[in-house]
Amino acid sequence: MKKIIYAVCIFFFTMSIKAQEKEMSLSLKEAIHYAVKNSYNNKVALNDIEAAKKRKWETTATGLPQINGVVNYQNNLKQQFPGVDFNGDGTVDFGAKHNVTGTVTLSQLLFDGSYLVGLQAAKTYLKISEQAKEKTELSTREAVINAYGNVLVAEERIEILKGNKKTVDRQLKGAKEGFKEGLTEEETVEQFEITQGNIISQQRNADRNQEIAYQMLNLSLGNPINTKLKLTDRLEDLVLNNTDLNLLSQNFDLDNHIDFRIAENDRESKRLLMRLEKSKALPSVNAFINYSRLANADNFNFFNSSQDWISTSVFGVGINIPIFSSLGRSAKTAQTRIALESADIRLAETKQRLNLQAEQAQSNYQLSIANYETAKRNLALATRIERKQKIKFDEGVTTSIDLLSARNQLYSQQNNYLQSILNIISNKAKLDNALNTPLK
Repeated sequence: MKKIIYAVCIFFFTMSIKAQEKEMSLSLKEAIHYAVKNSYNNKVALNDIEAAKKRKWETTATGLPQINGVVNYQNNLKQQFPGVDFNGDGTVDFGAKHNVTGTVTLSQLLFDGSYLVGLQAAKTYLKISEQAKEKTELSTREAVINAYGNVLVAEERIEILKGNKKTVDRQLKGAKEGFKEGLTEEETVEQFEITQGNIISQQRNADRNQEIAYQMLNLSLGNPINTKLKLTDRLEDLVLNNTDLNLLSQNFDLDNHIDFRIAENDRESKRLLMRLEKSKALPSVNAFINYSRLANADNFNFFNSSQDWISTSVFGVGINIPIFSSLGRSAKTAQTRIALESADIRLAETKQRLNLQAEQAQSNYQLSIANYETAKRNLALATRIERKQKIKFDEGVTTSIDLLSARNQLYSQQNNYLQSILNIISNKAKLDNALNTPLK
């Protein structure tokens, strides 16, 4: 029986491990949509929107009827008028030892200038939170695109290094055999050994960079950093999908840009703050009505049905008129006016910055496309040169130095080619954000 239980436990433990190791397959588009729902920043942005909604209702509720209840109990440890009956009929004994008062008050704000401004400010704050969420989604898209591209480039670099090492391993083996037979110099063997060592070192770095790239992608997605991922898009497809020359001629719409709208709302919030301070100089009007029950007794018997209770009710209206604050309100209003002027300056700066940002992003994107085409052509040329030098070296026409020089040139062009791919992906993502391209 124990063996059966043990086997069942092992089975479920194994299944649990396999479930944890299950890969998540994602295309770039799927990764973006997944991150928009699950990334840490987007979750916080959603919470900020919910908090803004609650804040809006909190402000609204201050102008709605308020009901409060108060119960007071007093035990006169030393009685002021012990045993004195002022009414002569036993109904109210101010010298009683115990006293209980219960009051319910209904209050209503009738007019308050700051309340009306506060409602507008709460709506603006909610709009700012919603725009911050939109901004976070666009930033998340850029982060995921860059992280996804880094993973694919890291994997491609590993494959290139594997191919380079196989080539060098074969030539090193041939050089060693040639040296044993006296056909090759020892220097040639040593040069190939140096090249092999460099590639091994590059492979270690590439493996580590690949691990980091996957962790960064998981972080952008909102996953635990060691979640296993399988990327379904190929690097060639990513380059093709991120090459769109139409973006170079696309007009920039400043008014709909999320950063400009955020700056406008920031300016509006500063204007409302100034109005709020001004409104504090206006009178406020409140109305209230309450109902009270009072009882006195020499013994604590308020829960008895025979206990006498006295009822009272009051209605009133109050007006609060600010008269003089030693110029404190004026100073606060001046501060908000200065903040509004600063917001106007920031808004003007945002206009210029966003226009320049869009122009630079288009220029950088165009340059990255041109550099990619050049890197692609140079890689093809370097590959042909290396092949020719290899044939010449095998035939004894050229030296190992010429071959290694051609090979180092090939390695350099391979790195330039991969970097040019990353630049296209990164600059395309920046351009989408600069032009405020919506999520698809």
